[in-house]
Amino acid sequence: MTNDVNTSGVLEEALGRLHASGPEIYEWRLTNHAPMVVEALATHGRSAAVHRWLDAYQARLDDFPTRVSPVTDANWREALGDTRRGADWIDHFLRAIEERPWRDVLAEWWPRLLPGMYGGATHPVIRVGHAVRVITESGENGPRLTELAHGLGYWAARHHTVPGVIPLAGAPDADGALEAVPAISDFQGGFRDRLARVDRLPVWSADVTDPDEARDRLTALVAAATHRYATHGHGEETMLVHAATAPNAVLRTLPALPRALWVPSLHAAWTASAAVTSMYAPSAPAPYTPAPAATPEEVLERALAHGDEHVIKFTDTALDVGDERALTAALRAIDLSEPLIY
Repeated sequence: MTNDVNTSGVLEEALGRLHASGPEIYEWRLTNHAPMVVEALATHGRSAAVHRWLDAYQARLDDFPTRVSPVTDANWREALGDTRRGADWIDHFLRAIEERPWRDVLAEWWPRLLPGMYGGATHPVIRVGHAVRVITESGENGPRLTELAHGLGYWAARHHTVPGVIPLAGAPDADGALEAVPAISDFQGGFRDRLARVDRLPVWSADVTDPDEARDRLTALVAAATHRYATHGHGEETMLVHAATAPNAVLRTLPALPRALWVPSLHAAWTASAAVTSMYAPSAPAPYTPAPAATPEEVLERALAHGDEHVIKFTDTALDVGDERALTAALRAIDLSEPLIY
């Protein structure tokens, strides 16, 4: 499916509405998905639906968070991962991107933020991936660069690492490696509670050193995680989409990064995808049943009519993969998920 990268100003209007809101909703308990959804809709040529969808989502949004104190070159390490400093971090990146080329800012901060991509249930890196995609495909402007600053600031505020994971035997391909991921021992609690129980993951692609091979392996991981949803999405219909959308956000960002950062990006993306797989694994897969033939455009229209933010974002990734199994997975997400009422 070919993206229509001419957003005709609609995306910029929507982002302008959203930048008065915070990166999370319900008092910093859930992610504000609207910036990612409106980018996906506009990029796929559905600009006419952007404001209608946003009107339905608007009631969930919270005000922009309160500032505490500025993040500086001297104190950023102590502010990293402090959710109280969300506004301060966004201000920091707004200043940085105003003073320097955005690619330079991204290249400086990407390796600092990458180890903590698990914070915020991987949503911060996904938001950054959407922002980078529209900038690289459509060009930079004020609202798009502001969106990148908001995404990076959210990531810094929610930065959370996963240390001490024991490496297990892996598999030669991404499908096999995901299949080898063991489920955590206790499924109680939310994302952060479960993440603390991720202590064993298979090794995959640890021997990769070439940037182009890293890109190819990352592409394969996105496809494998997307395909897997068709048979495993019932384990948790919302959270399991991130096993695909988080590595896809990293993949979308690679062209804007120095090639030296591609290999560590692959390794972090694998750990994130595998961790989500471990945290929400179903007791058994469902049989794979190909969905009735549908074009990518028809699948996107069904996702838009359904309206759920995760469904739209997962469909966006499924369209990147583009094959029958990926489209079946997107339709499976539609069937499993609660729709947004317009």
